[in-house]
Amino acid sequence: MGLLRDIFGTSKAAIWKDVADEAKGHFVDGGFFGKSKVVFTHGQWSITLDTYTADSAMFTRMRAPYVNQDGFRFDIFFEDFISGIGKRLGAQDIQSGDADFDDRFVIRGNDEEKAREFLASPRLRQLIEAQPSIRFEVRNDEGWFGSTFPDGVDELCCTCGEFIYDVDRLKALYELFAVALDRLCHIGSAYKDDPQVDLK
Repeated sequence: MGLLRDIFGTSKAAIWKDVADEAKGHFVDGGFFGKSKVVFTHGQWSITLDTYTADSAMFTRMRAPYVNQDGFRFDIFFEDFISGIGKRLGAQDIQSGDADFDDRFVIRGNDEEKAREFLASPRLRQLIEAQPSIRFEVRNDEGWFGSTFPDGVDELCCTCGEFIYDVDRLKALYELFAVALDRLCHIGSAYKDDPQVDLK
């Protein structure tokens, strides 16, 4: 019962209330059977922290819809055995220019120059590296059971393959989104506008 309580009960609520307080977010209590989340704001953007389960595993997720000015999309994830084989077999992979980062991560995108420009920020790369089992991407929708977006709106999404108990890691995840959204604006790929999307 202790593990279930930690994952679903008061411990999760307490952790998320702490990170909401420290990062000036808003904790939404879904109750025992509902879906709890923390909603942060950065400029005009709304950033949502929650969890979901798939194949009996729990994942921590952060999402932020934004107005995508030029359609730039990317997918960044940890190097693993399967993706390593893909690299050796010639699967398309973008190099950021940071050898250590490129050794650890697979970087894919629809604009190689934009991807390198996006990842030129040392702080952004450091924040990505600080999250184990990360998948960091831009998506155009959330599939059949998720939110749908208007034309020109995409979603910045980060998935970590575990429930994150550590408040400092959760704060770093929020900072990753703040830095990434500002970076997307800097390279001309995002507007500082409210996309008018409520996430489920």
